[in-house]
Amino acid sequence: MRGRPILAEEAMTDMHSRPRRSGRSARVAKRAAPPEVNPAPAGQQGGTYRPLRDADLQTIYATALRLLEQLGMGEVPDRLARDLIAAGAQQMENGRISFPRALVEQTIAQAAKTFPLDGRDPARSIEVGGDRVYFGTGGAAVNTLDLETGLYRPSTLADLHDFTRLQDTLTNVAWFTRCCVATDVPDTLDLDVNTAYALVKHTTKPVATSFTLAGHVDPIVAMLDIVAGGPGAFAKRPFMAAHISPVISPMRFGEDAVDVIYKCVEHNIPMNCITAAQAGATAPATMAGFLAQSLAETLASLVVVNTLAPGFPMVFSNWPFVIDLRSGAFAGGGAETALLNAASAQISNWLGLPSGVACSMTDAKAIDAQYGVEKGMTSLAAALAGGNLIYESSGMTAALLGVSFEAFILDDEMHAMTYRTLRGVEVTEDNLGFDAICAAILGEGHFLGADHTYQAMERDYHYPKLADREQPQTWADNGAGDAWQRAKMRAQEILASHHPTYLTPDQDKAIRDRFKILA
Repeated sequence: MRGRPILAEEAMTDMHSRPRRSGRSARVAKRAAPPEVNPAPAGQQGGTYRPLRDADLQTIYATALRLLEQLGMGEVPDRLARDLIAAGAQQMENGRISFPRALVEQTIAQAAKTFPLDGRDPARSIEVGGDRVYFGTGGAAVNTLDLETGLYRPSTLADLHDFTRLQDTLTNVAWFTRCCVATDVPDTLDLDVNTAYALVKHTTKPVATSFTLAGHVDPIVAMLDIVAGGPGAFAKRPFMAAHISPVISPMRFGEDAVDVIYKCVEHNIPMNCITAAQAGATAPATMAGFLAQSLAETLASLVVVNTLAPGFPMVFSNWPFVIDLRSGAFAGGGAETALLNAASAQISNWLGLPSGVACSMTDAKAIDAQYGVEKGMTSLAAALAGGNLIYESSGMTAALLGVSFEAFILDDEMHAMTYRTLRGVEVTEDNLGFDAICAAILGEGHFLGADHTYQAMERDYHYPKLADREQPQTWADNGAGDAWQRAKMRAQEILASHHPTYLTPDQDKAIRDRFKILA
């Protein structure tokens, strides 16, 4: 009969003291090599966290439909009003446009349920919808956390190029939306053109951007045609999506954004239509009331897009934002953000629509404990609830006012942990390990070194690249560094070495000959 349990250190010593068995060298070599199979790939299944009961879903949905039908939408541009009325909407006496329940439900039925977000590299494309979960980026930060000083400064076009290069190397960032605004480019057309240029120059992942005005879409599509291979080529396989906020809370349209929708439909540009109401400011402070209004507003965007082009690829991005009601400051990392975005994902998935939510918008300025808690809790809640595309989840800090190179590195590792959590436990005869348990107990008394263990090590375990798992003395001997320092070093290494050339010299020259490229 055995006494105390054998310790891992003792088992390892015992293993090394015994004669080597056949094949052990090969196993050791395999252990040292990178895993052949990623144990935590993107696109895992979500939906197990359900903050709303079925009856709650029905009630919130019914209230949203009542708002659209009885209150309607305000400030509807004339062209859009004509198109909506022709599709079944109704003009109200107060000038607002009513969306009858039948129109909304017909729209939901015909809306795209899944569609691809294409990368220029087909291997990097992703399928949006269903229960697949992907982390990506977003944001329009006007400040960058400087790698050298550790302090914030205005974001520049050079930063955008650097962020695009950096994320191109990160496995768990599934797509890249421009994460910062180049504050050193004052002209809005130059800004939009140079933003799009930075994205296509430095990554072949699916990308997304914003168009300040509808008049900017045509020239940027012309640039994307150069990249895609000729006039009209981009529309055949669009690798850049548009972020648009056609609804201004509460319950009215924004004319410039609506104009952009028309242009995106014309050029077959997939859309991420974002509702960004703020609880207690532009939407009710109560959770249920907020969800009802925000759902109504996002459904209004869905009706607009499908009125113009039934089944057009649109991410149903109902992004609940929260403010600190004591001060009015935006609060991106609170528990309410986690709860509301998870509920939003649940509602969208219940409707069968490709869901977009926004999480990991920490309020922390530094890469510190607040950063880790807020990022981890909000992003995990959204993923467990099944948000198909989780925006703002990579690199963003300071309640979306800031973006950080180190944060991109750390968040990529966090996403892998989340994907591994979503993957869950696979129960098979082999995984249950009956024979392995018997062999260990009747043999050496531990599982270290067994084939069953090595197989699980390669298949089931995610090994972080930055998290420190050393003994305290080893950590001290190595300089007692923290995660911020390690992430900074890794970001500097990538930026010094990764200079992708995703545009051919001829493409780059053709773009520069036609457009004002500033970097």
